[in-house]
Amino acid sequence: MPIVVGGTIAIDNVKTPFADETELLGGSAAYAALAASFYHSPVHLVGIVGKDFPPQHLAMLESRGISLENVERSEGDSFTWSGEYFNNMNERTTHRVGLNVLENWSVKVNGAAARSAFVVLANMSPDNQLQMLEQCSAADRFVIADTMDLWIEIANERLHEVLKKIDLFVINDSEAREFASTPNLLQAGRTLLAKGPRHVVIKLGEFGAMLFSAGEKPEFFRSHAYPLEEVVDPTGAGDSFLGALAGYLAAKGTTRPDFQALRNAVVHGSVLASFTCEAFSTRKLESLDDAGLEERMNHFRELTAW
Repeated sequence: MPIVVGGTIAIDNVKTPFADETELLGGSAAYAALAASFYHSPVHLVGIVGKDFPPQHLAMLESRGISLENVERSEGDSFTWSGEYFNNMNERTTHRVGLNVLENWSVKVNGAAARSAFVVLANMSPDNQLQMLEQCSAADRFVIADTMDLWIEIANERLHEVLKKIDLFVINDSEAREFASTPNLLQAGRTLLAKGPRHVVIKLGEFGAMLFSAGEKPEFFRSHAYPLEEVVDPTGAGDSFLGALAGYLAAKGTTRPDFQALRNAVVHGSVLASFTCEAFSTRKLESLDDAGLEERMNHFRELTAW
């Protein structure tokens, strides 16, 4: 069951209280595709890069078995993001966003990617998410979508259209409160389910995640996050969570996962995302192997068993 992941592929420039790094690999789809590759292959990446995009980033993704056949190359400049984190590493300021090649981008999905059974609509505009979904032709598929506060504010109607066409919606806690118009996350989860998806995950950052599923007997699960003694750069952790969750579900070989599989996917997403926070950009994921991931999973089981 191949996975197709669409979204942004970026050049990031990140400043923290301890370091300042430039020309980093960033973007929602890049992180999500890399995370998914730990669990399943093939992973097809859909996005666009400019003439200035560092070739070593694309080479790294290919080395992980990620297909770049649907990554469009443009003569324009790549999408860039520059931001700064402060002492608690939860608050950040965006200093500059260069839309560049994204400004007039129309998603194009071809070949095997279009026939993927698992479709991941990583964070991008709802218009781009709908474009991608229209080109994915598998009759039996599982669709996961992420979003952000910008789209809730400026593309709310189109975002509601996305929600009617997907199986699993992933959103962070502050955005869930805004989108559902309630400060209570339990109420927010149920409100978001009523908008169309069969399942909703609310990301809680360093505090884990919440899973909601609809049905005759609605189900709920709350997962902790793996505790870290040091956070170097949290950029992309939410996208890594999304990709790992999708990769785990695809590896199960069914587009109708049961609630236990969804619970396990949330845990795997949380644990893999913890590695992302331990180094700038994707560097920790690049050096991570299956043994290291399994060791942390086992440790997490010990920490959360009672």
